[in-house]
Amino acid sequence: MAGSKFRPDRGLTARMVMTMGLLALVYVAFIAGLVLAGLSVWLVLLIVAGFALFSYFASDKIAMFSMGAKEVTPQQAPDLHAVIDRLCAMADMPKPRVGIADTDVPNAFATGHSEKSAVICVTTGLMRRLENSELEAVLAHELSHVAHRDVMVMTIAGFLGIVAGFLTQAGLRFAMFTGGMRNNNGPAPAVIALLVVLVSAVAWALSFLLTRALSRYRELSADRAAAYLTGRPSMLGSALTKITGDMARIPTRDLRQAEPFNAFFFAPAVSRKGFSFSQLIATHPPVQQRLAQLSDISRQLGQGG
Repeated sequence: MAGSKFRPDRGLTARMVMTMGLLALVYVAFIAGLVLAGLSVWLVLLIVAGFALFSYFASDKIAMFSMGAKEVTPQQAPDLHAVIDRLCAMADMPKPRVGIADTDVPNAFATGHSEKSAVICVTTGLMRRLENSELEAVLAHELSHVAHRDVMVMTIAGFLGIVAGFLTQAGLRFAMFTGGMRNNNGPAPAVIALLVVLVSAVAWALSFLLTRALSRYRELSADRAAAYLTGRPSMLGSALTKITGDMARIPTRDLRQAEPFNAFFFAPAVSRKGFSFSQLIATHPPVQQRLAQLSDISRQLGQGG
């Protein structure tokens, strides 16, 4: 976030460093566990490196494609570009690419592994529901993710879970296929496959919990940064209230299609039942906590509740 005028957040930086350090230990243990389970060290490194490079460099394309989003030019979406131009000037940061997803799910997200590849995307459902000042507040929230580099961190942090999930599924299928086979020179293939599944499942669970904890804090940080940049925390609170209130009216099928990207969304795309899930696995802090923080900032800025 060098050069950006977004409010610095040492707490976020410390948590990102700590999370990446802990994940590095999980990575090492994960690789060592797979080797001990019987996989070739070169095969393991090839799989991990392949997934890492693909996830890192293709994260923006994957997210845009999965959401059915398309990049738009200033001529195609002049009002949206104008808001982002103004915010980037206020924050003194490079302008990211801009995208629109044609879905009624009201949301926005930032993606990309660097400032050059960064994309800010909004849905048509969001633009229909929000006033211009509310949309500006949401876009400021998303731009702060780019400025803080936490989109890149979440991309890197999430890749271990992808690898572990892939190996868990592959190991289970392989164990079922080779269940009756024997190996006179060592453990049966099915045993090796089940050990791989066990190691992968543990690595996935640890990475899942670590990235969820970081995700919740980074949302609060982005809310703070956006509120101080625009000087209108009440507008962000109003947008958050509208979006979460309307989420229950969106068809369940549409919400399920969007749920895999909850960690990157402004607000989680979940049905009403989803809000009862344990906060241990939530991608976002409770709405009440976010609104309370914005209310505190309003008082600090002398705007009242």
